[in-house]
Formats: sequence, structure tokens, C-alpha cells
Amino acid sequence: MEPLNEMNQSEKTSSKKRNFNNERNPMKPTPAFIGASWFAFFLGTISFCIGLWNADIELNEKGYYFTILLFGLFAVISVQKSVRDKAEGLPVTEIYYGLSWFATIASLVLLIIGLWNADMLLSEKGFYGMSFALGVFASIAVQKNTRDAKLIDDNSKL
Repeated sequence: MEPLNEMNQSEKTSSKKRNFNNERNPMKPTPAFIGASWFAFFLGTISFCIGLWNADIELNEKGYYFTILLFGLFAVISVQKSVRDKAEGLPVTEIYYGLSWFATIASLVLLIIGLWNADMLLSEKGFYGMSFALGVFASIAVQKNTRDAKLIDDNSKL
């Protein structure tokens, strides 16, 4: 009887070909990380919005916090893109790069000032701060995953 773990030469060659064709690029984000990033993004932003919907604050305050959320999401994606472009040698104007950082810092400062002066429980303030941080951080991860996957897919077509 022949042992089970021995393969003939043709089986070894076909196995190597299959592994080579199914081998994934280690730089491409895994589906699990992509899914976790999107989940965190939606969890943070939807939680923030549900908190605003249920908050016992004036409508203009709700609009202020919602605008800060959108401003912060756009700003951090812009920073991530400009930093990545610079790292890859793509041209980025210093004005755009500086404005991206300014917008990111401004959104954080405006959120902190708004929460500091808000007439809310400390737990509510913490909830808004943490859901904002989760949404902002996850949006950076989603943008990075999207760009990495596109870059790898474009390079594999060449």
C-alpha cells in the first residue's frame, strides 16, 4: 500500500499551479478587514445620527453636530488621500495638504467646543465623542482599503 501523503510528480506540479493561481497579494486588504472597516464606519456614523435623532436638544444644535460629523469625515478622507498621494510620489499642492489638515483639526476642535459647552450629561458627551472618533477612524480605513484594492487590481491587469 502507498502512503496517503505521497503524491506523484504530476500531482505536485498541478498542486503548485493551483496554489500559484490562487495566491493572494499580501498587500491587498482581506475581505474580513474590508468588512470590519465598513461595519465600524456605519456603526460610528449611524450611532452618532441615532443619538442626534433621540437627543433632547434644539434642532439647530442637531444640525451643528451633524455638519461637524460630515465635515470631519470629509476632512480625514482628504488628509488620508493627500498623505498617500505624497507617499506615492503623486503631486499634491501644499495649499491642499495644509487645508486638509486644517479642516481635520477644525472639525475636532469644533466638536470638542460644542460638547464642552453643551447642556448634556457627561455620558452623552462621551457617546458623541466616541461615535465621532469611530466613524472618522473607520472612514480612513475604508478609503485606504478602497484605494489599495483598486491599485492592486489595476496592477494585476498589466
